[in-house]
Amino acid sequence: MTSERILEGRYTVGELIGRGGMADVHLGVDQVLGRKVAIKLLRPEMAREPMVQARFRREAKAVAGLNHPNIVSVFDTGEEERDIDGSTVSLPYIVMEYVCGRTLRDLHKAGEITVDLAVDYVLGVLEALQHSHAMGIVHRDIKPANIMVTNRGALKVMDFGIARALADSSSTMTQTQTVVGTAQYLSPEQARGEIVDARTDLYSTGCLLYELFTGRPPFIGDSPLSVAYQHVGEHAPAPSSLVTTLPPIYDDVVLKALAKNRDDRYVDAHAFALALRNARQGIPLPPEELTAIISSEPVSTEAHAYAAPLAEPAFATGYLEPVSAGQNWDNPPMWEQDRAEPVDNYRAKSKKAWTVVLSIVMVLALAIGGFFFYNWIQAEAARNALVDVPELATLTQAQAESKLTGMELVPKSEDVFDDTVKSGLVVASNPSAKAQVVKGSAVTLMVSKGPENLKIPMSISGSTEATARALLFELGLKVGTVSTRNDPKIPAGSLIDTVPKLGEQVKSGSTIDLILSTGVVTVPQLVELTVPEATSLLSDPKLGLRINVVEEENTLATPGTVIDQDPQSGATSQQGGTITVIVAKAPVVSTPTEPVAPPTTSESPNSITPGSPTPSDQSPGADSGDD
Repeated sequence: MTSERILEGRYTVGELIGRGGMADVHLGVDQVLGRKVAIKLLRPEMAREPMVQARFRREAKAVAGLNHPNIVSVFDTGEEERDIDGSTVSLPYIVMEYVCGRTLRDLHKAGEITVDLAVDYVLGVLEALQHSHAMGIVHRDIKPANIMVTNRGALKVMDFGIARALADSSSTMTQTQTVVGTAQYLSPEQARGEIVDARTDLYSTGCLLYELFTGRPPFIGDSPLSVAYQHVGEHAPAPSSLVTTLPPIYDDVVLKALAKNRDDRYVDAHAFALALRNARQGIPLPPEELTAIISSEPVSTEAHAYAAPLAEPAFATGYLEPVSAGQNWDNPPMWEQDRAEPVDNYRAKSKKAWTVVLSIVMVLALAIGGFFFYNWIQAEAARNALVDVPELATLTQAQAESKLTGMELVPKSEDVFDDTVKSGLVVASNPSAKAQVVKGSAVTLMVSKGPENLKIPMSISGSTEATARALLFELGLKVGTVSTRNDPKIPAGSLIDTVPKLGEQVKSGSTIDLILSTGVVTVPQLVELTVPEATSLLSDPKLGLRINVVEEENTLATPGTVIDQDPQSGATSQQGGTITVIVAKAPVVSTPTEPVAPPTTSESPNSITPGSPTPSDQSPGADSGDD
């Protein structure tokens, strides 16, 4: 029987489900809470690398403080003591939320990403980054392989292996002076080894959106170094120039995120998400946000047309056309004035023209400012709008979390005992159903662990060990030690009984010991028993054995008693086996016959009748009385 690998006496380590550069990910089971988890274990060969260990522990510390539905949750961390090459080494591990789904890289390779899906997925990434940045954490490695889409369509950002706190963002290099990150999604400041901040993640997200739109990263090269040089010194072509079916309105949204100067990018993830939502609705970027793109990067024709009024407002109106003498009688002809007069008149007119220009600019600025202020007011009103907490009771935890996420509420969970609600279903929520809360508020789901007192089911008697384990696990019970016992009927390896016994009441989470059948029975002592006694003993349901009687003459033992047996007492026999007994019987004694005299033909005078005395038998003094 193979022993399971258990961490901290709680987490069962199962099959390998993923492998990264420094760690392996196993499917596991939290035996306390009875749920599947993903266990990320540092590889043994990396155990003696202090830098790798520090990076692994930093990931756990970074993600442990994040609580967002679009970020893979970390439940626990610890270290496992392992014997490697004769020395004990501590291998750190992270216990994470188990996510069943596919990465954006897999979906992209399968050709399943449309423009709308790309926008939805990137909006989900930006929501996760907005929370991460608010908590002071920069991811630094946003890429398709680190974004998971669950089977239910939810999005999860994972692998904060090179994440840094904003307070420590100046550390962009490892101790070996190697730039951290993935080349195709590396920001210019990362490539140059400069300080990173939240806008670094926005650049990588821009690369992600570019690839989802076009099918390729913004920069491609023969080596990671050549790609890094392009991030620093070259400009990516507009996405719509590579995919003609892509609406050009998305070009400016992507290229602003890819601005070389981080000051020209979006101020935060919320601003990026707003621009992306507006583009989906046909609203282009405001003119003042296009300055950096117009001056240094290719933009779409639609974006240039929108920016034209701000780019050349004065020269399009003709206010600087010269005035002829015949058209202006208030001033003398130019040839009658001295040389200074034409110069002053021109300057006056230029000043007037620029005043008009500035007035137009101010009016436009006020109009644009008013437009965005109105939109901001509307967005704030929508963001702070009250929503009713939905009825979540009897839904599964996944269904309830999806419902809350769709209403822009943040789900949290808490396990509780309940005698009526099945394990894994929602009992209630806090705030309760129909209560009004602000969007973005947290709603705690009370998820049933089943009844606190459970009955060990009689139905598992006779089941295999694997089946018994699975049934007990579903009930919220743990399996302890496994022992064996002889049994006349239950097949080998199947369950005979449990400790506590089958049918008893126990608390949820209790440990149950299993007793399995050996498939054999112990042969009892039969010698000196009579055949009926031996037969009755062997046929007892506790043994279920048959008897084979062989008689043997014996002058010493009482006839009818057992004088020997096979197998011997204390040995084992297969279930329903036959025991041969040797039974004593009395020996057969032969009796000799007496000889018979031959018959005579006639009696003689001297014949003697049998039984009469012979003459010699008569006493000589028989007639002595006459003497």
